[in-house]
Amino acid sequence: MTLIKSISGIRGTIGGKQGENLTPVDTVMYAAAYGTWVKQQRNKEDYRVVIGRDARISGAMVQQLVMNTLVGMGIHVIDLGLSTTPTVEMAVTMEHADGGIILTASHNPKQWNALKLLNNKGEFLNAAAGQEILDIAESGAMTFAEVDALGKITNNDAYIDLHIDEILELPLVDVSAIKKAGFKVVVDGVNSTGGIAVPLLLEALGVHPVKLFCEPNGHFPHNPEPLKEHLGDLMNMVTKEHADFGIVVDPDVDRLAFVDEKGEMFGEEYTLVAVADYVLQHTPGTTVSNMSSSRALRDITEKHGGTYTASAVGEVNVVQQMKDTNAVIGGEGNGGIIYPELHYGRDSLVGIALFLSHLAEEKIAVSELRSRYTSYFMSKKKIQLTPQLDVDAILNAMEKRYATEEINTIDGVKIDFAENWVHLRKSNTEPIIRIYTEAKSQEEADALANRFIGELKELAGL
Repeated sequence: MTLIKSISGIRGTIGGKQGENLTPVDTVMYAAAYGTWVKQQRNKEDYRVVIGRDARISGAMVQQLVMNTLVGMGIHVIDLGLSTTPTVEMAVTMEHADGGIILTASHNPKQWNALKLLNNKGEFLNAAAGQEILDIAESGAMTFAEVDALGKITNNDAYIDLHIDEILELPLVDVSAIKKAGFKVVVDGVNSTGGIAVPLLLEALGVHPVKLFCEPNGHFPHNPEPLKEHLGDLMNMVTKEHADFGIVVDPDVDRLAFVDEKGEMFGEEYTLVAVADYVLQHTPGTTVSNMSSSRALRDITEKHGGTYTASAVGEVNVVQQMKDTNAVIGGEGNGGIIYPELHYGRDSLVGIALFLSHLAEEKIAVSELRSRYTSYFMSKKKIQLTPQLDVDAILNAMEKRYATEEINTIDGVKIDFAENWVHLRKSNTEPIIRIYTEAKSQEEADALANRFIGELKELAGL
């Protein structure tokens, strides 16, 4: 059982001992620390925070603890109830709120939950803000409101509909073409809030949804991370139903993957590639993904005459890079689509709408669309080092060894070769170096990873 306190939020398993798990005591403490931070940002009379949750079993309990803690600090709460991460992000700005909290452990199993923390722009906190909240919790410097100054809770269950309305108004979402195409799509909502939001979006677009695991009861029918090995039921249902394709999202609906009409994975890395292809056709410009995402996004960006740049790993870093470069589309290779025309956050719903627009415009099958993109294969490995070793020195030595290659050091060391790449990142909590590689065959990607494991061991004297 685990409690992970990081700059990106508080995540842990339900039950167990205080300080070692996400217990009610820990939940209240970190909610209070966040509330204190919110009040430090601006000196005003009324503070408002938006709260929403995915459908996991512990969600209702955790939400009551978080909301009433904020009420006890004199903060008004807008309760979205069952919602999605991108919906909460949008609600923060639409409500002109001071922040937001999404109660979700994303793709983690059902025993996990987490507090994902947002600023007043509906975006994830940067490292400095996250550290401030951890420091407040550690110091215990939280002050609560007196009885006449308690906050209030207001329920608002309209935001998924409002989110969909905003998507339908986007110029690149071709509602008439999608309706004309008459798509039939299988939806795996992993028994969370994607089972609510995705069918509503599809119906609004004139798409016939076939629901699979769309009951938001929090009993995940398979590992909720949207990877091929977990999606056999979806792959079978697509072919059984003769559907045009399948959609799967994670429990909080910020990761998106597709299955083609043959029941084959489109590839999580290629969700962003396909959506970017469509966006760039209509609005040429810059794209961004993190350094561990597929080179295929760079390929498609350059094909459309644009410029691709890579950020450090982490959504907040991708968003900042997108703002710095005025990117028209970006995201992460785990199926995270960030479309700034709507908002700066990973959003499966807008990804689905743009993907459907692409298909409707091209009038081709999903498998044919996938065949247009260069196939790359990834290998993800790690090497365990002894605590005495200087990991930074090892990575610096690797950087010097490959100084004649294209090197990026904003997040570890990434070496771009002509036909493949390797990204070496150290863990923040353990003496581990993670080795990510990509090449044009799985064998080549694995061989490249093994080669660098050997070189790292040599530099470490292992």
